[in-house]
Amino acid sequence: MGKKYYLGFDAGTQSVKVAVYDEALQCVAMDTAKTTLYYPHPGWVQMEVDEYYRLIKRCMASCSRQMNEKGLPLTAVRAIMGDGIICGIAGIDKEGRAVTPYINYLDSRTGDDVAFLKQRHLDIWARETGNAEPNIMFPAMFARWFVKNSAEFRDKGVKFIHNCPYILLHLAGLKGQDAFIDWGTMSGWGLGYDVVKKTWSAQQLEILGIDLTYMPRIVKPWDIIGTLCPKDAEETGFPAGIPICAGAGDTMESMMGSGILEAGRAVDVAGTCAMFCAAADGIIPALSVPGSGLIFNSGTLPGTYFYWGMVRTGGLALRWFKDHISRHEEDAYYSTLDTLAVRCPAGCNGAMFIPYLTGGNGEFPHVRGTFTGLTLDSDQGAMWRCVLEGIGYDYMEITDRYRSAGIDLTQLTITEGGSRDALWNQIKADMLNTEVVVLKISGGAVPTNCIVAAYGTGDIADLEQALRRQLIVAGRFFPNRDTIGMYRDNYEKRRYLLKALNMAAESAGKL
Repeated sequence: MGKKYYLGFDAGTQSVKVAVYDEALQCVAMDTAKTTLYYPHPGWVQMEVDEYYRLIKRCMASCSRQMNEKGLPLTAVRAIMGDGIICGIAGIDKEGRAVTPYINYLDSRTGDDVAFLKQRHLDIWARETGNAEPNIMFPAMFARWFVKNSAEFRDKGVKFIHNCPYILLHLAGLKGQDAFIDWGTMSGWGLGYDVVKKTWSAQQLEILGIDLTYMPRIVKPWDIIGTLCPKDAEETGFPAGIPICAGAGDTMESMMGSGILEAGRAVDVAGTCAMFCAAADGIIPALSVPGSGLIFNSGTLPGTYFYWGMVRTGGLALRWFKDHISRHEEDAYYSTLDTLAVRCPAGCNGAMFIPYLTGGNGEFPHVRGTFTGLTLDSDQGAMWRCVLEGIGYDYMEITDRYRSAGIDLTQLTITEGGSRDALWNQIKADMLNTEVVVLKISGGAVPTNCIVAAYGTGDIADLEQALRRQLIVAGRFFPNRDTIGMYRDNYEKRRYLLKALNMAAESAGKL
């Protein structure tokens, strides 16, 4: 019998990626495409969910051509499985067409509504979801905004849907009422569900003012929701009838792909939104409290849970600096920036970057992106190191919270695009005082999707065992004892700076 192949995709914030892997987890075809972000008002960030669908099909067509050129049979592709952003939704009509923009975690338009709900001090949020209070990133808040502000959704909308399920729904030729969501991505809503029972919470949805009929049905990530429809088969080059799995959340898949399968281990998903995740057995009361800055979700595997803290513009800040400050849009320039930054000492001689390019949060909601402490000696390399360290300081705050709650962080696995940056990996090891590990297969979510696809079709019997087999360490970074104390001192100084910036911005806003 010939080889078997599996098609996986990642629908991320800045780009999409489609790849085909064989059963030995060797990539045989791959393509990527950049997405478009729109900024219609200050603090607003939105996208077109149909662009995701178009880009995925374009990359699929590229992959089918690559397989044909290599003489690999397209009929041997056993299943399609994708992942997408857990904090982002759009509204669709009965035909499955989008009737709203796609809003994700970068958007801040729900700030006033979040503040209003916080004032109610409801304990049901923490008790049922593990999230003690509303957050501007939560799809539950986007849904409230659509219900209040989108006349087209109120007139035609039948379901809310995430970007990955939207793509899969259309690849399978399904309609709006067929909308689905896997049980991990469901927890990306932040509010409105029961994280242990894995059901929508009627009581929470009533409080939120969201009709239960708008919510998609909850499925398992490996459930087969349909097959590749003839129209999209013709467009992509893959044969019609390929089984399509229900998909998963990007963070959940990156966690699994990094071997974070049990409580106490941590992973840095170094993508657009820099996410620092730590696995747990369930809700930890000390972390599920107002003001913690942490989000609680359920994982892809049954009985798995994790907390995560984040820098919303973590990876986006890197792209911003490369594209708009350095004025080099080619990704290869990241390496040049690292070469320049190595000449600058750790701590950047006191210079700092505050990475809140889409607005602050937590204790410092009024702070915006800021360089401070620059001198005539501060060149592009120094500023680049400031950007990398600026994200690291926010990671230090998250690390302190985890350790104070008893979560062991003696080792951190880094995945996604940031894992390829040796300088950044070393900076994180130094700033967080922990061993940093990168894996041979660092693609994170996409190869993991292909393993789940193999499980969904019955080609592998034990999903967890299959995940563990592909965990091969490619590199380790150990903390430099000479810099740990310096970074801690700078971290404390930075907090004074954030307080001052927040106070100044707040006062200016009242003038």
